[in-house]
Amino acid sequence: MGMYLNLGNAGFASIRKGLYVDKTGLIAFVNAALGTMDKLICVSRPRRFGKSFATKMLCAYYDKSCDSRALFEDLEIAKDASFEKYLNRYDVIYLDITWFISICEKNKNIVDCIQEQVIEDLSGVYPFIEGMISLPLALSKISERTGNKFIVIVDEWDALFREVKENDALQREYIQLLRGLFKSSLTDGMIEAAYMTGILPIKKYGTQSAMTDFKEYTMTSPQKLAQYTGFTESEVNGLCEAYHMDFSEAKRWYDGYSFYDVESIYNPNAIMQAVKSGEFGTYWTETETYESLKVYIDMDLDGLKQAIIDMLGGVSCPVDIRTFQNDMTSIKSRDDVLTLLVHLGYLAYDISTKSVYIPNEEVREEFIRAVKYGRHRESEELVVA
Repeated sequence: MGMYLNLGNAGFASIRKGLYVDKTGLIAFVNAALGTMDKLICVSRPRRFGKSFATKMLCAYYDKSCDSRALFEDLEIAKDASFEKYLNRYDVIYLDITWFISICEKNKNIVDCIQEQVIEDLSGVYPFIEGMISLPLALSKISERTGNKFIVIVDEWDALFREVKENDALQREYIQLLRGLFKSSLTDGMIEAAYMTGILPIKKYGTQSAMTDFKEYTMTSPQKLAQYTGFTESEVNGLCEAYHMDFSEAKRWYDGYSFYDVESIYNPNAIMQAVKSGEFGTYWTETETYESLKVYIDMDLDGLKQAIIDMLGGVSCPVDIRTFQNDMTSIKSRDDVLTLLVHLGYLAYDISTKSVYIPNEEVREEFIRAVKYGRHRESEELVVA
């Protein structure tokens, strides 16, 4: 077991030891994409919406260095025809971009650090790549010599765009690395599938995605992955029955994210915390301070603050999500801010009406705090009234 290659199944094993809601149907979805033109998958969701849980699950299922049958045999995926075919059959590379940011001495070295660290780890199993400096070329050489293809899982892929917001040169260097891995003539020969998670969708330059070959599933368009965005109503109802919680209160506090084929999606972290504590309250928003929300509201672009106040009164606000560049620095309009807040989980998006609204009581309380303690005294008075 390495640091980045074939981490084993310990992460998912620890998840299974606690309170667990079966989301292994996602594995069947990824299995259907293996080796196809749809093999590059990018899933963006807010913090604490289960992204890392999903990556640990996928690592445990595909990693050929371990035996994960016991972890999955009582779950939904075990009933799928693809279960046996792909269980523990691949070399899996796991990259947590926040980890690389934390261990690199200077932000400018992050892209080089990623390649050096992963190649060093890979060379322990494939010594003939030792000394190489390009990760795409190293993976290609391994595949050419051995016939092995990799499943690459990238967690928090967009961390550089959030934590090194102003370093455009580093961001472009990072995008070039991802393109070398996933958008080159070498990709099909070395990558069986890629699964990336992040808070933001893939960065756009103008109207063009930086990595057009990825199929994206976002908070504005989750498509077939809507049921994996959070907990469904039946899942929450089952938890409430099992732990003697008031389902109607759970719905009021944590429901509100709605998509075409899944009408009710609940904040998973908040539901879990409520079940464990036996009390309803603001759990998810405690992972963020209201300061981060207040910054965007205080920009007050195009009457943004009044729109927030209207939404606090139960009104939906029309929005054009197409102008958003999928970063936190190219904010030029109210629509950009509202779209960003959808991806951060503070607002929900109704694709049928092209409008946004405050999804539930937990988020509503956070908006009240952000507006109440913002720069504009008149807005505070409206909220108090």
